Amino acid sequence: MMLLAIDWGSVGVKTLQFILSFSILVTLHEFGHFITARIFKCRVEKFYLFFNPWFSLWKKKVGDTEYGIGWLPVGGYVKISGMIDESMDKEQMKQAPQPYEFRSKPAWQRLIIMTAGVIVNVLLAIVIFIGILWTWGDEYIPVKNLHYGIQVDSLGKKIGMQDGDKIVAVAGKPVERVGTVAAEVIMREAKDITVERNGTQLTLPLPAGFIGQLNRNRGGGFTYIRIPMIIDSIGEKARIVEGTIAKGDTLIGFDTRTVHYSTDLQNMPMPLDKTVQLTLKRNGTDTVKAKVYFDNKGRDFISMKSPYQVLGSVKINYTLAEAIPAGAVRCKETLSKYIRNLKQLFTSKEVKAQDSLGSLISIGDAFPSVWDWTSFWTLTAVFSIILAFMNILPIPALDGGHALFTLVEMITGRKPSDKFMEYAQTAGMVLLLGLMVYAMGLDFWRLFRK
Repeated sequence: MMLLAIDWGSVGVKTLQFILSFSILVTLHEFGHFITARIFKCRVEKFYLFFNPWFSLWKKKVGDTEYGIGWLPVGGYVKISGMIDESMDKEQMKQAPQPYEFRSKPAWQRLIIMTAGVIVNVLLAIVIFIGILWTWGDEYIPVKNLHYGIQVDSLGKKIGMQDGDKIVAVAGKPVERVGTVAAEVIMREAKDITVERNGTQLTLPLPAGFIGQLNRNRGGGFTYIRIPMIIDSIGEKARIVEGTIAKGDTLIGFDTRTVHYSTDLQNMPMPLDKTVQLTLKRNGTDTVKAKVYFDNKGRDFISMKSPYQVLGSVKINYTLAEAIPAGAVRCKETLSKYIRNLKQLFTSKEVKAQDSLGSLISIGDAFPSVWDWTSFWTLTAVFSIILAFMNILPIPALDGGHALFTLVEMITGRKPSDKFMEYAQTAGMVLLLGLMVYAMGLDFWRLFRK
């Protein structure tokens, strides 16, 4: 039933998904640098998943390369001989260039090495999207299937929405899929939304500040799907103390509370180690009662039908040949949306950095509290695109900064001095560390604000 609260178990599941996803992304990104460096005969001194200041969790040297796992999960790195990078190895740079060093290679080879990680991340996202579409297809609930309408919270009521409304358009553009309204409002900086109420369409203006508040809600939370609570299955661990419950029964009462839709129990305190009386409608006409025990984690082991089961969904299946171009298109669309959102930080009056930026805490919290492979791989693909885009930005200390300096060298024929590269690398690292600390502070502030 819809009464489970997020506990430490769910936090653990989120953390494990984050670590696995982040490890895949970082390892393959660094592998892009590693393999191209080896192809061009550069010596790779270190290949690390996560950073390892002061000590490593594990390390092993094979040939010229030390492979290891650090303890600080904020990225990873490969240390290529003769390159000014995170290690800031100035002593090596004082020596005469060696044939196996990065700095002795032609500019075009160095450019490939520096952009290889980004390229791998983009290809990874495309491959993951292809796999998702080929394996699971694309399933969604059409807005037209919201037979019971939606429930709105205080933010929705401020703009004149009512429980039972159906959102049909944002800024005049029809909404096709359930769950996309908030994102569309923010990305389009919509001035109005259109709802259907009692068979009549109404256009509701969005006041100044609405998008900012919605963005502070992290893109969610002003409308909720509401459906009847229909019993789908009764687990072996379910303890029905009195009465009977059958598959297909509809919950209409929980203790002393009347239940019409799933949202009626949304903000109700969770019963812990307690027996609760349920009132159910059976066969559409009969009313029956049953007493059910909830354990000390609020579980009754009775499952309700999902919105997909109750409302019906559209399922698009793909062959492998169809999934390949569709996966590439989805990668392009995801990147386009991310760039638009990033652009809003500089152009929008309502979308503010302090409401949009997040650290590893926000990334980890994006994963579901139960293990779901579809969600896991979808988020991994999205984060792979974000990682690629952020790394290609022309900021010193990032791949894009190194690539920019190399392009300038290729155009002008003049290579930046080692001293300039040292200063640029230091400035870039200070900037990135500052942004990381700022984003981490925002996340902690949001946690305490809750």
